[in-house]
Amino acid sequence: LTAKMAAEIDEVSGGRFVLGLGCGWHEPEFQAFGYPFDHRVSRFEEGMKIISPLLREGRVSFEGRYHRAIDVELRPVPVRPDGPPILIAGKRPRMLRLVAEYADRWNGAWYGHPDQADELRTRLANLRAALDDAGRDPATLEITVGIFVAFDDATDEDVPDTAIRGSVQQVAEALAGYADLDVSHLIVHLWPRSPDAVIRLAEATALARERVPTLV
Repeated sequence: LTAKMAAEIDEVSGGRFVLGLGCGWHEPEFQAFGYPFDHRVSRFEEGMKIISPLLREGRVSFEGRYHRAIDVELRPVPVRPDGPPILIAGKRPRMLRLVAEYADRWNGAWYGHPDQADELRTRLANLRAALDDAGRDPATLEITVGIFVAFDDATDEDVPDTAIRGSVQQVAEALAGYADLDVSHLIVHLWPRSPDAVIRLAEATALARERVPTLV
């Protein structure tokens, strides 16, 4: 069902859809929907053995301990030949192994200024080790990162201490700095929560792209 929905959203969006997948972590959500919380990574791995070939090859036949899909064919096929890109966020060894095997993109979050993102550097090192173990070229995996950004006038009480703070120019410099970590895509949690702040973020992003054209 997930593969079917992803293929249809990819068509509706004109090939702009990114399928983000993970094993979950918040047990109350599982309880609310009646999903089992045990063996989450094992269940996720079996799910990937169904979703990935369906989106990339159009068919699959798999029977595991938790999931089964016998002689399933995906019709209509996704807009893009290999289906929408799959993004997985993971940090522990088993999930990083699955990232290396199945993902087109990896996500880490949430961070502030790149100069202070030491935890991210550790995760990236672990990710590259997993890619090496899998014999995969790191250049084939896109790195995406979630960050906190607060402009000078942000007075919200929930602004994290680690957030990037400053003027449009200062925020632009921080955004561009993530390119040094091989990050090509940033997801921003922004303060203040206002249209004006979004406009200033767009201005900062444009300045950052002037320095790093590959940053999105």
